Amino acid sequence: MDDWWRRAVIYQIYPRSFQDSNGDGVGDLPGITRRLDHVAELGADAVWLSPFFPSPMDDMGYDVADYRDVDPVFGTLADFDALVDHAHGLGLKVMIDQVLNHSSDRHPWFAESRRSREGLRADWYVWADPRPDGTPPNNWQSVFGGPAWTWDARRRQFYLHNFLASQPDLNFHNPEVQAAVLDAMRFWLDRGVDGFRLDTVNYYVHDAELRDDPPLGWNGPVPPAKPYDMQRHVHSKNRPENLAFIERMRALTDEYRARALMGEVGETAGATPVMAEYTRGPSRLHMAYSFEMLGARIDAGFVRGRLEEFFDLADDGWPCWSLSNHDVPRHVSRHAPEGQEEAFARCAAAMLLSLRGTPCLYQGEETGQLETEMELHELTDPSGIAFWPEDKGRDGCRTPMVWENAPQGGFTEGTPWLPVKAPQAERSVASQLGREGSVLETYRALLAFRRSRPALHSGDIAFGGGDGPVLDFERRAEGGGLRCRFNLSTQTVDIAVGSTVGPSQGVGEGRMEPWGFAFEEF
Repeated sequence: MDDWWRRAVIYQIYPRSFQDSNGDGVGDLPGITRRLDHVAELGADAVWLSPFFPSPMDDMGYDVADYRDVDPVFGTLADFDALVDHAHGLGLKVMIDQVLNHSSDRHPWFAESRRSREGLRADWYVWADPRPDGTPPNNWQSVFGGPAWTWDARRRQFYLHNFLASQPDLNFHNPEVQAAVLDAMRFWLDRGVDGFRLDTVNYYVHDAELRDDPPLGWNGPVPPAKPYDMQRHVHSKNRPENLAFIERMRALTDEYRARALMGEVGETAGATPVMAEYTRGPSRLHMAYSFEMLGARIDAGFVRGRLEEFFDLADDGWPCWSLSNHDVPRHVSRHAPEGQEEAFARCAAAMLLSLRGTPCLYQGEETGQLETEMELHELTDPSGIAFWPEDKGRDGCRTPMVWENAPQGGFTEGTPWLPVKAPQAERSVASQLGREGSVLETYRALLAFRRSRPALHSGDIAFGGGDGPVLDFERRAEGGGLRCRFNLSTQTVDIAVGSTVGPSQGVGEGRMEPWGFAFEEF
């Protein structure tokens, strides 16, 4: 059906870390193809592939040097086509990352743009003259530290980069740029992809007047580690003009049947209104994905607040919820007390798969995988290297998938690009497969239960309960409903639970244990 994305469970694959097929220590497309049966057997409906395009890998592929090819480290276009064919044969949709806000500085477009102020593609990137004192044109900050502007002596201008200096921002005020990136998207649509995950979708269009971002301030005696977090980004991103280009992307995908756009709203807090705005109505994104549940809070009031806010603002919009991804520490490590990791992992899965919206799982969370403790010399992530040790970066959540009780977890026969350490090796797929009550088997049971209950994947949501630690809501669809309750705390709660259906945990006589959950039919 054309709206498959509303009922789907999406499984994110980080290609470098999923499965290596040739022993070079880096995951690749043939390796993904080999392991797709695991995703299908888990019960997911679609895979999202993080970037696999040609890249110098300054930001591990989020610095694209060619939008229409595969980096040799990952394979070939023929390997990609084989992956899509195999996925479709298993009933899996394929979504791919599109990093359109910026390219690599090694992209031919940027090489041409920086050559001359008057030459071909001169205006394809965001260039600006310095202030009279030689400083950048405004106060915008890079997410990865320092000003968001770098001086180019050849053009004698600054260029904008919201991320690394080697990731210059494309100029979406230029209609030629819009046409070029839409044409790149069409290339992959014609190859059979079912949709796109759009990286930093709220960054595309910048304020044409280059006005300063106003201060945000900070709480506490000292500022945050990143100057970026001291500003309200109302001019460098989140521009209302961005919506017109989003509508052009939607029009392109609507030319093809049953394709979907999932936009990542790059905000660490306060993203819900942007998610709602970007999915409201029939001409924008199909769904929006944010960092709202990827941070420090996962309590009942916070989760309820995010869903109620979203659907109050966009009752016809659609969210995509996730607890972990390739950019943040794994949620079991963020939230679970020591010794309670598995109970928390099962409860978190039950909650995520019951919310209204599309759930997105990150590879390894189905085994309750933990964040890897990294040493400085082991890091590859430029953010972690720049802000160590206050911010250790993103490598800890990107270490290889652990498949087997074997050297390197069965990921590679070589030396892995990031280490497989003992705490991660203990949580292999093989060690949990078929073991009743394991995190993996709980995920499988929950995914099957969700698929069998229209109320969970297609129904409305209505919240109940008070201000305590139990997240309490009803999901209702034609043919019946479910009351869903999750004790998101380390305390036992006195609560009456009737006859349960489907998977449950920690439910006793008149009480619910820490990280308990239950479903009741009505």
